Amino acid sequence: MGSSGTAVEAVGSDARDDRLRRFAAIWSRAVHPALTAPAMARAEFERYLVPLARTLSDALSARPFDPRPAASVGEALVRAHCTDPDALPLILGVIDAYLVLYCPPDRPMPAEESRARCSRLQHAVAAGFARALHERTLVEQEAVCGAALAAQAETEQALHRSEARFRAVFEGAAVGVGIADIEGRIMDVNKATLRMFGNLQSTPTGRNVGELVHPDDAPDFWALYHQLVRGERDHYRVEKPYYRSDGSVLWTDLSVALLRDASGRPQYQLALMEDITERRQLHERLRYEATHDALTGLPNRTLFFERLDHALEPRADGSRRVSLCYLDIDGFKAVNDSLGHTVGDQLLVAVAERLRACVTGSGELVARLGGDEFVALITGPAAPGDATALARRMLAALAEPVHLDGRHLSVRASIGVVDGAAGKRGAAEVLRSADITMYRAKAAGGNRYELADADSDARAIARHSLTNCLPAALDNGEFFIEYQPLVRLSDGTVRGAEALVRWLHPAHGVLGPDQFIPLAESTGLIVPLGRWVLEEAARQARSWKSAGQYEGPLRVNVNLSPSQLRYPGLVADTVAVLDDAGLDPTALCLEVTENALIGADEDELRPLRELADLGVDIALDDFGTGYSNLSYLRRLPVSTLKLDRSFTRGMQRAPADPVDVKIVEGIVSLAHTLDLSVTVEGVETGTQADHLRLLGCDTAQGWYYARPGPPERLHTLSLADASSS
Repeated sequence: MGSSGTAVEAVGSDARDDRLRRFAAIWSRAVHPALTAPAMARAEFERYLVPLARTLSDALSARPFDPRPAASVGEALVRAHCTDPDALPLILGVIDAYLVLYCPPDRPMPAEESRARCSRLQHAVAAGFARALHERTLVEQEAVCGAALAAQAETEQALHRSEARFRAVFEGAAVGVGIADIEGRIMDVNKATLRMFGNLQSTPTGRNVGELVHPDDAPDFWALYHQLVRGERDHYRVEKPYYRSDGSVLWTDLSVALLRDASGRPQYQLALMEDITERRQLHERLRYEATHDALTGLPNRTLFFERLDHALEPRADGSRRVSLCYLDIDGFKAVNDSLGHTVGDQLLVAVAERLRACVTGSGELVARLGGDEFVALITGPAAPGDATALARRMLAALAEPVHLDGRHLSVRASIGVVDGAAGKRGAAEVLRSADITMYRAKAAGGNRYELADADSDARAIARHSLTNCLPAALDNGEFFIEYQPLVRLSDGTVRGAEALVRWLHPAHGVLGPDQFIPLAESTGLIVPLGRWVLEEAARQARSWKSAGQYEGPLRVNVNLSPSQLRYPGLVADTVAVLDDAGLDPTALCLEVTENALIGADEDELRPLRELADLGVDIALDDFGTGYSNLSYLRRLPVSTLKLDRSFTRGMQRAPADPVDVKIVEGIVSLAHTLDLSVTVEGVETGTQADHLRLLGCDTAQGWYYARPGPPERLHTLSLADASSS
């Protein structure tokens, strides 16, 4: 078995080596013509490329991914004399077209990831290539500068004995060399300088250095120049742009040294120039790719945060305002799910174009943060209403349907607007506020904007804090259960109790279910929390039965959330809990809200049918708050209707509201016809309880009988009016 595995590994290694050689052969054919002397023969160059190909292949497959080893490939290519200006595009072109094809990752990964890795490897190769080429040129520069300075000093000190040698170095240098007097008049330049400027026919001799101004000159460039000609410094080095004879821009790595006479007085300026235009363009291209979204061409998250951080810097006069519109497309996931990601991408491109047209001012920027999220930024002395005006323009721009491949796609969006003076909040805080506000707009129906509000932000942050605390709270035993009695109206005896979960939060005290159940629903924690409640309630019901202090059977009611209904293990978990507690299924009632069952198909109802067949009661909670389609009750596996309190408020005082009486009377009559019992919640007065008993309701619960409390107080009924009206 071991020898077989070794053979398979050897075959895999041979196949990989073959792919590397094939990739190196393609690479050699493309790049070899661009080698400068002394150059290797093509076969020798091809062998030279094989280990470089292996370096790229290893980096492509590395876990975790690290593109830095690819920089050594660029450096090795410079050492092989790939220094022609046309060499780098050829090198990167082969990597882009053939690396993933011939040297694919040794572990499966999405095509998008392998292409992204390949792109970053190209960047690293280009960076290593540029760095090595720059170092090579610097060595040549230093040699030329040393020779030039030595020749000049010897000329000044020994009556120009080595003028010929200096002229040979001056004219033969591969870098640009120029000499000017201390007033800035150009005295001489070599042919390399003329080639850089694109004009071998004319010479700039006689022109003044001060005329060679470019709008993109570094802010301190001319200050350095004047310090040098005054003798306050001996040299400086900067990147400086010039205009060529055809109007294009030449970028140079410029080093200027001051030459003094024998007495130390400034006499000449010696300038050495390296053409870095291609390197600068490559840097700008890489910078653009790093700061712009590949799909839409908009600024990406990186560039947006750079601009936002700069905009939020405090100003002494406090005049700068920063406004932000955070936009999210409503229902974009449905587009991807139903029409595919290709159509989704086309829609994002169309949306980006429309949003780009909305920002026209110099202080305005629109960026894509990722997915279907866009953000617009306004900076400067803007008026407070400018942000809302921009939000309205963005919504108006998206109002017209987008036409894609014969489809007309309507676009709706929700926008959160934040506006304020710079310097008061950081970038993360501003974006968080905009995000929270955007979700408020989405919750209000979408296709609208909302303005940021500090109180709303605080509530959202508090909800987020509670969400983060939920998992630990369950592990730490911070939840407990209170029980509210269920009273039989015919004789006033307690027939059971509803289990109501509470959270004893270390900082906020006791929290009711309305404060944390929706959070548990949204995070998926509702399933383990619901099982814990069921376990505790079943254990308590068994304890009541074992104590034997209550007459007749007691039933415990436990609420089920919509997420629990969709949980595949609901039936198995419930059966296991009942078995562990030694509790008969008839002692358990599961309460499901009417809204959770509206429109449910047979597959969704099957778990409830299975539980009902086992003997578990199913109660339809909050009945009357949904469609109240009474005929729908015939197909639901329910045994109890829990009538919503809104139908019985008119019975709290005599005389009772006749409309409420008729409604409840009809519901009770129909429920009993369908062999369903009726429980009323929210009973607060004795008058209300009397009306409900006369109308035939079976059981009730509410503050008239008892507030939720510990299990030992189950039979302690107050029977006191609790209504404030």
